[in-house]
Amino acid sequence: MAKEWGRIGCIGFGGPPSHIVLLRDLCVTRRHWLTAVDFEDAVVACNLLPGPASTQLAIYCASRVRGRSGALVGGLAFILPGLAIVLALASLFLENAPPTWIAGAGAGAGAAVAAVAIHAAVGLIPASWRRSTDTSRARWVVYATAGAAAAATIGSYLAPILLACGIIEITLRATTPTPTSAGLTGFPLASSAVIATGSLAALAWTAFKVGALAYGGGFVIIPMMRADAVDHYHWMTAAQFLDAVALGQVTPGPVTQTVAAVGYAAAGIGGGLLAAAVAFTPSFAFILIGGDRFDRLRANRTAQTFLQGAGPAAIGAILGSAIPLARSLAEPWQFAILVAAGLSLFALGRGVVTTLLGAAAVGAAIAIAGGAVPH
Repeated sequence: MAKEWGRIGCIGFGGPPSHIVLLRDLCVTRRHWLTAVDFEDAVVACNLLPGPASTQLAIYCASRVRGRSGALVGGLAFILPGLAIVLALASLFLENAPPTWIAGAGAGAGAAVAAVAIHAAVGLIPASWRRSTDTSRARWVVYATAGAAAAATIGSYLAPILLACGIIEITLRATTPTPTSAGLTGFPLASSAVIATGSLAALAWTAFKVGALAYGGGFVIIPMMRADAVDHYHWMTAAQFLDAVALGQVTPGPVTQTVAAVGYAAAGIGGGLLAAAVAFTPSFAFILIGGDRFDRLRANRTAQTFLQGAGPAAIGAILGSAIPLARSLAEPWQFAILVAAGLSLFALGRGVVTTLLGAAAVGAAIAIAGGAVPH
């Protein structure tokens, strides 16, 4: 199991779609550990949970093979290769005076990140729109707009916005009103309390929001992390945060690994390991505690209804995250790379990893030629 799940952790470039294909090939096609129906049900159930869905799917599939010990071994084997690579690259890209070509590569890849965010959101819209009924499509637009506005302006409060959209949808569809205040009123107070307890506690809180409170995973976590890492705690500059997001995209394994780069900026290798441990612990807990209830979760109307509110808000948040990401660009050549990345993704149909690596190569060449590089 360590070999098979570790292999996926090493070659799983491209985020959740790639991970799902690789896990299906392993568990359904080659080894017959799960039936096709079981696997598809697991994909749906994991998408109903907060946090990184493909990581939870990897842990769940491992649990079906060898129980809880399998879940731990398979999950860690899936996560650790990418984590090691992210921390190694973070030590290069996020140091105070990186080599010129490294700084240029980071600035080039970071310039393309806003286009990648838009591409990710656009890819999610059709399926989410089809799931909405004719009577709820107006609310779909409202939820998406709320998520986009929150991501663009108040990223640190994105999690309660996503939760509120899900709860509102449950309330509107229920025959009896559902209390909407539970789980929301304590959020700002908890955040304020963490701010006062020191950087490691603040880092742990940021990582917890990433792993346990963010529906949609991937780019949904970007506004929350940016608000904490750049604006509130000043662990890193806006340019360095773009580097961190790019690292999470070009490395194999979960995109959530970006939080490890943020942790490295806050407190070195120990901070990166702490952030990763806190962010991924909820995924293990969800599967170890509730994995045997996945059939009921998939059929649960309340969970499905919640996702019909939180899901569009998450897509809107991904779109909205492109605004602060683009505003972080400082040099004219970075805006040119942003436009070129958009053409690569949408007009030419190139992949995310290929686009980011190309942008990094251009940025490195510009830096070597003497172009200005943001810090």
